[in-house]
Amino acid sequence: MRTTIALAAVAAVASFGFVRSSPASVRPAALDDATIVAILEQANSADIATGGLGAERAETKEVKDYGKMLSQVHTAVNQKARDLAKKLGVTPTPPKDDQAAKDHAAVMARLRGLKGAAFEKAFLEHEQSYHAAVLTAVKGTIVPAIQNAELKEFVVSLAPAFEAHRLAAENLLKQQAAKP
Repeated sequence: MRTTIALAAVAAVASFGFVRSSPASVRPAALDDATIVAILEQANSADIATGGLGAERAETKEVKDYGKMLSQVHTAVNQKARDLAKKLGVTPTPPKDDQAAKDHAAVMARLRGLKGAAFEKAFLEHEQSYHAAVLTAVKGTIVPAIQNAELKEFVVSLAPAFEAHRLAAENLLKQQAAKP
């Protein structure tokens, strides 16, 4: 699950409920590589959708471009994750009682109900907290649970990109706050 997959996976973890508000909600003992791959795929898919919504609904070029970038990067990561899973012979297995899809649907519904500057602010705040949560989950829960060395290396290599996505959202929020 190459670097791209790892990024997407971690993002998915954050958006799909494993990183909801408390990254500690995922117990390493309950995770195996097949479940981690599924979580990563879910996370990427979530940020593809959220980024796409940002690209479509944002009013400023900077926020539109940020949303487009998220969607494109996570689409590439999702494909890499699928390729890596196939190479490793891992069949993604979602966790039992997974609330990620419901959590993501709630985020999307909330964002769809907003327009203009309110949408942009909520979208950027979500992306900032989502990527921060993903980083926390990856470091504290996901990486320690990974058994396959190649998968682990890939996920670890994604952390700088997750941090870059978080910082980009933070910087766009600061730019918006500075406008009259």
